[in-house]
Amino acid sequence: MKKLISLAVAAFVSLGLQTAQAQETKLSIGLSGWTGFAPLTLAKEAGIFKKNGLDVTLRKIPQKDRHLAIASGDIQCAATTVETWIAWNAAGVATTQIFQLDKSFGADGMVVKPAIGKITDLKGKTVAASAPGTAPYFTLAWMLKKNGMSLKDVKIVNLEPQAAANAMIAGNSDIDAAMTYEPFLSAVRAKPEAGKILATTLDYPMVMDTFGCTPKFLTDNPKAAKALADSYFDAIEMIAKEPKKSFEIMGADVKQTGEQFENSQKFLRWQDRAANARFFAGEHAAFSKEAADLLLEAGIIKTIPDLTKLADTRFLK
Repeated sequence: MKKLISLAVAAFVSLGLQTAQAQETKLSIGLSGWTGFAPLTLAKEAGIFKKNGLDVTLRKIPQKDRHLAIASGDIQCAATTVETWIAWNAAGVATTQIFQLDKSFGADGMVVKPAIGKITDLKGKTVAASAPGTAPYFTLAWMLKKNGMSLKDVKIVNLEPQAAANAMIAGNSDIDAAMTYEPFLSAVRAKPEAGKILATTLDYPMVMDTFGCTPKFLTDNPKAAKALADSYFDAIEMIAKEPKKSFEIMGADVKQTGEQFENSQKFLRWQDRAANARFFAGEHAAFSKEAADLLLEAGIIKTIPDLTKLADTRFLK
């Protein structure tokens, strides 16, 4: 009799576990090794997503290809910069932002050869930057415009942020400047003889990252969307409560020690619920308008999409 009862209990527990697992919403998220996205890695590795009923796969996809993965259905959600969502929607890839991840405070920048003293010195020079539609490319366009120049005034070689930083460190004679970001920008900081950081988002505060999904995913999975936002904020709280453990987990993802990661994250600010509320109260719309105008002027988009449909803040509460 005891054996039968034990078997029955085991079967009940097994059924309960299977039911719990079946209730987990499966989804894939596209992102990069950018330091600002690291709380998503923490949420995955520390079991926060799972605790909130999500079965998440994180996929490292270059920013220039992330919208293609969304369009194909390979991923349902992604992390990227605010202006990139505008470009994706303008290209016909419908996506909606649901929370802000971070703001760059010196984590994105322009690295130049020692002889270049100011941005206007780049006229006719060669700059390494990711492809059109990416944050480094847009950052270059933004910095040039703020100095009375445009993308037409420079020669652009398309290199991803890590490769761009490495080219400067290696002293590539064909490249006069490069656009990159953390953790690769810190690699340049450590090699001042290779070049100098001419400008960062401390000088030009315009790199802000948000998390978004396809409208279909949000419509079909509102509870999962809320769980995604909650998981991010839970990860932010974990960083505050257990910084050493958190930095080690996030650093390991980009082959950094906990100490190295801690140093690189000092150049950005992750955004909590209160910061999100302030951001979407007005700053998001104002920046989106200015960014959309520049994207159009630079020829990155052909038409400006409906900017009022690019964010859904109901999952922040």
